[in-house]
Amino acid sequence: MTTIQEQNKAFVQEAFDTLFNKRDYTAAERFWSANYIQHSAHIPPGREGLFNLVKSVPDTLRYDNALIVAEGDHVLLHGRFSGMGAPANLIVVDILRIENGKLAEHWDVIQDEATKESSKSGLPMFGSSFPA
Repeated sequence: MTTIQEQNKAFVQEAFDTLFNKRDYTAAERFWSANYIQHSAHIPPGREGLFNLVKSVPDTLRYDNALIVAEGDHVLLHGRFSGMGAPANLIVVDILRIENGKLAEHWDVIQDEATKESSKSGLPMFGSSFPA
């Protein structure tokens, strides 16, 4: 038997894969609320703002998740967006709130990726240091 937290984590991972990796906008509508609230400084308001942003970046866009945590109706993801044509990949902590079975609200923290080679600590921002 799965917990609500496990269900929410699986739901968010499927949503991100559907939108960012598969770029299936019709299927993605079943994950994002029509009244989706966007708190990001980099993404226009609403579900359409998010979808239009994804449509505007190269088809090589890829989202990979390293860590996911859920508490109640909130899910936090630590992941990497690559293939966007930017000088560096983006490491993002996405915070999502689920309401009535849909992604209802989003916040994020975004930073250019520091690789093992570019990090003063010698540790990468993404990858093997996270538990499985």
